[in-house]
Amino acid sequence: MTFIRRFIDPYLMLLIATVALAAVLPARGEGARIADGAVTVAVALLFFLYGARLAPAAIWAGLTHWRLQGLVFLSTFALFPLLGLGVSSAARAWLPGEIATGILFLTLLPSTVQSSIAFTGIAGGNVPAALCSASVSNLVGTVLTPLIVALLLPLVGLPGASGGVSWHAIQSIAAQILLPFVAGQLARPLIGGWIARHKGPTTLVDRGSILLVVYAAFSEGVVAGIWHAVSAGDLALVLVCNGVLLAAVIALTTWGARRLRFSKPDEIAIVFCGSKKSMASGIPMATILFAGSSVSLIVLPLMIFHQVQLFVCAVLARRYAAQTAGGIDPARADAGVVAAAVDNR
Repeated sequence: MTFIRRFIDPYLMLLIATVALAAVLPARGEGARIADGAVTVAVALLFFLYGARLAPAAIWAGLTHWRLQGLVFLSTFALFPLLGLGVSSAARAWLPGEIATGILFLTLLPSTVQSSIAFTGIAGGNVPAALCSASVSNLVGTVLTPLIVALLLPLVGLPGASGGVSWHAIQSIAAQILLPFVAGQLARPLIGGWIARHKGPTTLVDRGSILLVVYAAFSEGVVAGIWHAVSAGDLALVLVCNGVLLAAVIALTTWGARRLRFSKPDEIAIVFCGSKKSMASGIPMATILFAGSSVSLIVLPLMIFHQVQLFVCAVLARRYAAQTAGGIDPARADAGVVAAAVDNR
């Protein structure tokens, strides 16, 4: 059981179970409308709690390391999208258009927070810098990702661009994600301590809201019958595409960090923060940016990438930890505290 938990994310198993439930008992009619309303409320509550949990001081403390932050930012919002353009364009010849769109979409998302920090800590990296990079990435991503999607998808002609992505959708992102996050930051002095002491309710909202979003999205796809277009071969090809993307980004960020003569702790933070994509932010964004049943196919590559990145980075973190075992880095000592304080995939 310990071996399984080490290499397989239990939360991914819940996601798979949710997809199976949507396949057997999809939300229809009035049930679908109720599910959509619940999704809107859940997403707003989710990002309100993110705002209330995240200490502003922790974000600004790491901003002084501008070279590291700049490299992670370029990896997240420039290198990844460029690679995504190439991989998704090549995949269009063999995959349904919506899945190709999903491959590009996942490369436009911000980095994760919790796993980036946790893996950086395990590997002996610069945890405060990782906290700053991942946090700023998520803040900037709530604005930048919808803008890139709106501009890039029509340009490359991928499905989901016409009608599904609009400036109205970007405004919806602000209303459902950015404003609740800001409200959470403002409410942090009043409720931040309670949230820090009570992990159970906040974790339930955190993970439960994503499960609800997945159920609603995949229900719509099942009702529309689009899953007949997906084969086992399609899933295998998505896995290959995700592997290529992740391997390329890890290799290039490692090379860049060493070429620019970063320290080993900084290199570790750059690699782990620059190679992640957030499913917690990505799935709610997709439900707003892409209308209709295509959402369930568009988020499929992201769900697969989530598990791939956890597996690969777990192995990589252990290799880094073995390299740094000769000494104890102060950043690593703080990893448990920081990872416990921030609960965001």
